[in-house]
Amino acid sequence: MTETYDVIVVGGGHNGLTCACYLQKAGLKTLVIERRPIIGGAVCTEEMFGGYKMDVGSSAHIMIHLTPVIRELELHRFGLEYIEMDPFAWFPLPDNSGAIEFWRDLDKTCASIEKISPRDAQAYRDFIKVWGPLNEGVFSVFLRPPTPANLGRQMLTGQFKGERGAHPLDIMRRLFTSYGHLITETFESEAMRAAMGWLAAQSGPPPHEIGTGDFAGWHAMLHESGAKHPRGGSGMLTQAMARRFESDGGTIVLDAPVGRIMVEHGVVRGVELQSGEQYHAPTVVSNAHVQTTLLKLVGANNLPGNLAERVGRIRVGNGFGMAVRCAADVLPDYLAAPSGGKPHPSHHGLQLLCPSLDYLKQAVVDYDQGMPARDPAVIAMTFSAIDPDVAPAGKHTLFLWGQYHPYELKNGEDWDSIAEREADKLLEVVYRYAPNMRGAITNRYVQSPLTLERTFGLLRGNVMHVEMSFDQMFAFRPLPELSEYRVPGIAGLYLTGASMHPGGGVFAASGYNTAHTVLRDTQPSKQWMGWAAGAAAVGIAAWARSKKRG
Repeated sequence: MTETYDVIVVGGGHNGLTCACYLQKAGLKTLVIERRPIIGGAVCTEEMFGGYKMDVGSSAHIMIHLTPVIRELELHRFGLEYIEMDPFAWFPLPDNSGAIEFWRDLDKTCASIEKISPRDAQAYRDFIKVWGPLNEGVFSVFLRPPTPANLGRQMLTGQFKGERGAHPLDIMRRLFTSYGHLITETFESEAMRAAMGWLAAQSGPPPHEIGTGDFAGWHAMLHESGAKHPRGGSGMLTQAMARRFESDGGTIVLDAPVGRIMVEHGVVRGVELQSGEQYHAPTVVSNAHVQTTLLKLVGANNLPGNLAERVGRIRVGNGFGMAVRCAADVLPDYLAAPSGGKPHPSHHGLQLLCPSLDYLKQAVVDYDQGMPARDPAVIAMTFSAIDPDVAPAGKHTLFLWGQYHPYELKNGEDWDSIAEREADKLLEVVYRYAPNMRGAITNRYVQSPLTLERTFGLLRGNVMHVEMSFDQMFAFRPLPELSEYRVPGIAGLYLTGASMHPGGGVFAASGYNTAHTVLRDTQPSKQWMGWAAGAAAVGIAAWARSKKRG
């Protein structure tokens, strides 16, 4: 007999699970179907190499702590424990004479910058003063469907603020400039320009792209949220979500690739697995990539008008990064902060191995020419320094994320052939800063852009699903007619995940927004007040922070 549910969620990534948790909590009988044998999507930890817990997707959790999700779902009751990454970022100077430490505490951060450039220390303090309140307004938009009305409401109520006396047009200019230009005009030292530029680059667009200023400005929010690591690995977030979901009566089916989303006469009927098994529901939420969902699982013949053509033209890009997950005997003993390989503040957060903004720009040039960066910029992460649960006693983990690595290569090579060579290049960057790591790596798992596509369904290796350029953000993400999480012409079909507003990263805002959109559509009188209360709580917290600042 075919099983019937109120809602089926396709894909068990963190946005899909967030959405499912809220729907099940609201009383809707919900099923999550995941194609892999483990829950979590790209927020997942797997045991490798005899006791090492390796994050195989996102590692640092930042933006989710600015949402109500963890609190409202009471994930601490289901085994989730966070460890502070402080300093959340650490930049060793290229000459190894010292480092810039980005602490959650602004004064400590500025004290670190002052050793490099007193002017930049003050410039950074002023930068945070401007961009913090501005991004509190932006964040309020992130926790709602990106309608013009919601965006306009934030502007009219004064949530978008700048420094006192600043001309509104100058604030707008900074938003719409490139983050490379914004950083260059704000800071004088090459160290600050490189550190800020490499952090901003994590969203994907290159330093010269117009409309990306806030990728640097968003950095101000880290002094509010900090960056955190779940004890036991990144996947402990999604494991806790799964336990919460099941405790409320939700059902998870693993190792079950979906073959199609069943649509009849413009109405969703459920899903059919590749095995032929069917599950029925009047509502389906897809956490899969937007193109996979609409062009493969739904099918162009079920989409109205020219929607299929428009979905096919969404810019997925050419990938932009790869990862190497290493088991190691020791921690990096950075020349810029000698520690004898013992845990040190340099190991707590994101280790920014990118000597200059020009170095980063050259990597982009290589990428644009269809070849992996000859000298890649690297983020190193050593969570075993703060979390003893992720490695055997006396051993350590070292995760490396590198940019820029195009999915489609133009020199006749292929990723199955060159992945190990490119992994070696990332490690060579580490060796420049921490020579003790040469020979200390005992095992490694290499994730090329092609691996990311095969494993997680991240088309062309784009971890953000689709490019995070201005014309694919807010009410444009991924297309204006899809931006409110509904699919026009197909009743009961909804989209969530990194393809949707507000984009990629460990955020959960997309899943949160989609859930409340579904609830407004299916239980409007009952759920509107609950959604409004959650959004209001975030607004009140932002107001309290602004009052505290003075």
